[in-house]
Amino acid sequence: MLKLDSHASGQHFLHIPGPSPVPPRVLRAISYQTIDHRGPEFGQLGLKLISGIQKIFKTTQPVIIFPSSGTGAWEGAMVNTLSSGDLVLMYETGHFATLWKKLADRLGIKTEFISRPSGDNWRYGIDPHLIEERLLKDTNHQIKAVCVVHNETSTGVTSDIQAVRHAIDNAKHPALLIVDTISGLASIDYEHEKWGVDVSISGSQKGLMMPPGLGFNAISPKALEANKKSNLIKAFWAWDEILESNKNGYWPTTPSTNLMYGLHEAMEMIMTEGLDNVFKRHDRLAKACRAAVAAWGLELQCQDSSVYSPVLTGVVMPQGVNADDVRKVALERYNLSLGTGLGKIKGHMFRIGHLGDCNELALLGALSGTEMALKATGIKLTGSGVVAAQEILQ
Repeated sequence: MLKLDSHASGQHFLHIPGPSPVPPRVLRAISYQTIDHRGPEFGQLGLKLISGIQKIFKTTQPVIIFPSSGTGAWEGAMVNTLSSGDLVLMYETGHFATLWKKLADRLGIKTEFISRPSGDNWRYGIDPHLIEERLLKDTNHQIKAVCVVHNETSTGVTSDIQAVRHAIDNAKHPALLIVDTISGLASIDYEHEKWGVDVSISGSQKGLMMPPGLGFNAISPKALEANKKSNLIKAFWAWDEILESNKNGYWPTTPSTNLMYGLHEAMEMIMTEGLDNVFKRHDRLAKACRAAVAAWGLELQCQDSSVYSPVLTGVVMPQGVNADDVRKVALERYNLSLGTGLGKIKGHMFRIGHLGDCNELALLGALSGTEMALKATGIKLTGSGVVAAQEILQ
């Protein structure tokens, strides 16, 4: 970790839920000499990247690659499919669903935010029945899109996207299905085409093991038709010019050449391991992390075992303990970065990321540091989370 006034010996343990650690071979690829982004060598690279990212999204349909963060990919999805004043139905699962709604509001899109009536919606996944009920009431089809978060990074909840698709179909509603899988892609099984998603949104800095800087829109034929009617202002984000240039492996604007080198290397690593093996590894690490939390006698942010996230684990603090105090100790004493609580749960919980280029020993190192930080903060633990995690990983 970069410090201007001191040196922390050994490896920095980056266990926030993204950006995730970047493998050395990906960093080396990013350091390659920049080439002419209009030359034949780049065109060949571009075609390989498009084909590779289609495999990650599990689609034969187009995937747009933006030089952007995930927030840029949000905007790209919205401005290319919707018009000013359109109504979209969004589901509140956490901080990132909330931020996405704010972005839509600023674009001049009307948003309707639904959630569990009990008010504890930041601890559970999407209830597809609520979506179906709302769509059935929309007999004039004023709702143009249903926008949901696949893996809510702020809470450690993974919602069932197939169930959302079924809810839309059961209501016989023509709304587009737009899904944020920024922290889900390449960590959790995701099937853009099979699940009938119209626009899938993602970013480079999570399961793809890359630095921030690339955003993605995987798009369906239905989304392409909506694009023709959309009247929201789009220039840099416009799909049509990008898709036309992509036919030969190029982009209409200057692409992030060196990040694309890294993306090619990261996808090679993922496909060599095998997507199914990647998903199994994430599941195994997540189970070990949850076992650690249970052994400590602490509570998970996610309250539904059927939607536990394989990407991260949210850990709730006992009454009177500020989660950021634990994080501060972990960083200063043990060179370990844990994810902060976001929005209305800031200070009440922290997040342990176990995604991307993470294995058993990396997780055990993070859990060791977390356990020591918890004790140093004065929290009485009921047992050793590290030992509990070892039992799972053995």
